[in-house]
Amino acid sequence: MHKIAIVEDDEPIREMYKFKLESSGYDVYSANNGQEGLLLAEKIRPDLILLDIKMPIMNGDEMLKKMRETVWGALAKVIILTNLSKDEAPAILKLLNVERYIVKAHYTPKEVIKVIEEVLS
Repeated sequence: MHKIAIVEDDEPIREMYKFKLESSGYDVYSANNGQEGLLLAEKIRPDLILLDIKMPIMNGDEMLKKMRETVWGALAKVIILTNLSKDEAPAILKLLNVERYIVKAHYTPKEVIKVIEEVLS
């Protein structure tokens, strides 16, 4: 069973993806912000992280930068799941090697799950 971490500050979105992913057979963990997400990722070492960018306490790009500096985190699979267009995203993301960049408004949850399945296969 694949472990997925959802790092998202919007509780309804986080809970909806948690429910959808658990219903699809994934072991799902979640965090409210990048600081919690970084601690969670280091603890459980998920197979994939769904990561929002704009969050309180620590943004997703900061979390990803810190994670990429670790041995495990350098190779972790990450899908950015945000409402920021690629043009609005922090420039550093281009250097931090993510599997996919998904704008929430452009994908249904079902389509996001399909992308997750592709990334994990």
